[in-house]
Amino acid sequence: MSRRTLSGRRVLVTGASGTFGRHLGAALTAAGARVVGLDLHARPDDNLPVLGCDLTDPDAVAPAVGGAVDQLGGLDLLINNAGVGGPAPAELPPDEVVRQQLEVNLLAAWRTTAAALPPLLTAHGRVIFVASRMAVLPLPLAAAYGVSKRALVAYADALRHEVGSHVGVSVVYPSMVASPIHDSTAEAGLSLRGVSRPESVEGVVAAILRAATARRAPRDVATTARGRLEMAVGRHAPALADRLVRRTLAARLAAGDLDAAPLAAGMVRRHRGQ
Repeated sequence: MSRRTLSGRRVLVTGASGTFGRHLGAALTAAGARVVGLDLHARPDDNLPVLGCDLTDPDAVAPAVGGAVDQLGGLDLLINNAGVGGPAPAELPPDEVVRQQLEVNLLAAWRTTAAALPPLLTAHGRVIFVASRMAVLPLPLAAAYGVSKRALVAYADALRHEVGSHVGVSVVYPSMVASPIHDSTAEAGLSLRGVSRPESVEGVVAAILRAATARRAPRDVATTARGRLEMAVGRHAPALADRLVRRTLAARLAAGDLDAAPLAAGMVRRHRGQ
């Protein structure tokens, strides 16, 4: 299969100051692409220019995207990379943590994509959504993240049906990567240790670049061989996936890993028959 080159391609990356964003910007620039980023705080003097934009502000997104497109002289590729995490048990009512994850992980990508579609349609470009393995294989105590990422995939599917004849739409599914996005979860005593296998930032970036340069935009892109297996199990054998998650969770509960986590108190009590 022949591959597209990134040389001279005009690329917009959201969440450009985060862990993935910085590595993406460097990799894209090294491949010859022209890149502008969007993030909450501007970095106009950086090697990769970043425009400041609150992606949760409906009035701010379209002007920011327009400014990026003007700088680039058009748009060939949008990478929706911005995302936030945090603990959110499904048994508790939704709070600000839940609202923020839905806003950033889903609605911000929706707004940014809608604003970027006119130049992408003109260029017959591509959109890549950075989702999560949890969109396919949900884990407990992180309901907002799983829900928001699964909803992001549903949005990508709908977008593909509407504009797929002119714009390629791909979704990339990383697993856990060491980054500040997990800090609040770890601080709440809900570390993903033993539940999700870590993978490298470089591997995730390589998967995104594969999606960007494939002759035809791939629908779903796993970042590792294990990821492909987990996605297949989650989609085609969901009952088996549930049993695997329950078994892992039971082992963590039995080991007392979640005893000090207030948000897991209900699960701990139920596990002990209280």
